[in-house]
Amino acid sequence: MTPLAEKIVNLIRQSGPLRISDYFALCLADPDHGYYQTHEPFGQAGDFVTAPEISQLFGEMIGVCLVQAWHVQGAPANTRIVEIGPGRGTLMSDALRVIAKLAPELYSSATIHMVETSERLRNAQRQTLIRIKQRITWHDTLEDIPSGFTLLVANELFDAIPIRQFVKTPQGFMERLVGLDDSGALAFGLGPGAFDTSLLPVDEANVRDGEVFEISPARTAIMQAVAAKLVRDGGTALTIDYGHLNSGFGDTLQAVFQHEYDPPLQRPGEADLTSHVDFQALAETAKAAGAHVHRPITQGDFLVGLGIVERAGALGTGRDSLTQATISDAVNRLAGEGEGRMGALFKVLAISGKPARIAPFDPQTA
Repeated sequence: MTPLAEKIVNLIRQSGPLRISDYFALCLADPDHGYYQTHEPFGQAGDFVTAPEISQLFGEMIGVCLVQAWHVQGAPANTRIVEIGPGRGTLMSDALRVIAKLAPELYSSATIHMVETSERLRNAQRQTLIRIKQRITWHDTLEDIPSGFTLLVANELFDAIPIRQFVKTPQGFMERLVGLDDSGALAFGLGPGAFDTSLLPVDEANVRDGEVFEISPARTAIMQAVAAKLVRDGGTALTIDYGHLNSGFGDTLQAVFQHEYDPPLQRPGEADLTSHVDFQALAETAKAAGAHVHRPITQGDFLVGLGIVERAGALGTGRDSLTQATISDAVNRLAGEGEGRMGALFKVLAISGKPARIAPFDPQTA
């Protein structure tokens, strides 16, 4: 039993079973034993590899998209370039390199902001961005970022935000909880719990027993805050994550330990805990807050539409065959489909404060 498992077991004995969202939050953010407080999750030595760590091409395409969003909205001054959950700072580093080349005025005048609560990760970001660290301001919350036209990126943020789960039973929906089995080990169970059934993609009467429906009030709150800032200050936000474009049913709670899937209750605090993102729910939240929602697309369509294939060709020109093969493999992992590839599983949602045509989300007219 991990130290966090012991803590959770004692908590359940004292106060009763936990919602999935509370268990999720403890696993990732417990101040003493939480995964993000005690582990280096990124890279081959960690538990998973994110897109920016696979290749510089990913961050470069983000930079291309941000420059385009800035131009089509009038190239405003006083721009804030923001990343929420910046990992080791790799994406921001690669994006800024492209921004400096394509839009020197934006690069030189913008202020750079990182929303990061982990001091350990802030230190890693300072090392990655050491050449410009004096230009960066770190914040604990989005609300701390000063007003001004905003270009915002959130890559693999929402999958790490806690969810609640509800299971359809003959008596109606009941909330999935984490409690203890007869031996005192952590186990899933059901208990009373309510949610707005209008969120269901079909009428409740047509939902089969055993189906699992997930909601995330915390994700909703973050998207509401992002949308409100864009509506107030102008700008565009990109959300990239794995999930589904349309709301549906299914248990997507999963743990990852040393690059392999792990039972979610197996080793709390030692494994990363995530779930799939409901992009329809995020889009509807942004729209309700008054933001303009661009057509959500797959990561593959996003990257190919921005020119990753052409950029990879340029990057490989004149290089040895091994380097060219490595670049080609990275493109396949980022934009391709099938097992081990991110192109179809990952989706990209863009929202703006006002309507604007931004490729590759919106049809471009002559």
